[in-house]
Amino acid sequence: QVQLVESGGGLVQAGGSLKLSCAASGSGFRFNTMGWYRQAPGKQRDLVAIISPGGSTKYTDSVKGRFTISRDNAQNMVYLQMNGLKPEDTAVYYCTLLRTGVPELWGQGTQVTVSS
Repeated sequence: QVQLVESGGGLVQAGGSLKLSCAASGSGFRFNTMGWYRQAPGKQRDLVAIISPGGSTKYTDSVKGRFTISRDNAQNMVYLQMNGLKPEDTAVYYCTLLRTGVPELWGQGTQVTVSS
């Protein structure tokens, strides 16, 4: 029943910052692990960060210290704050709801482009 809609993508210069938002509708949001994945053209869709219902987080090594995932269960929102952006961060970013560690529901994606 939950639906996900991402926003906040855009074009930024290397070293810049961007904050992505994911709005969830429907019931059960607060009980699920949420995550952000990204996919560059011709590449696999890879995990960026995940956050548990209680706020525990994990990050892929390439974004540690630069990206921060957060959630507001009262507002049914998930965020990804991205600092120190690099050209290799360029991708379509997807919000996802995970069940037993497996993505089960995806948003439509939002494009992030980082210029050098």
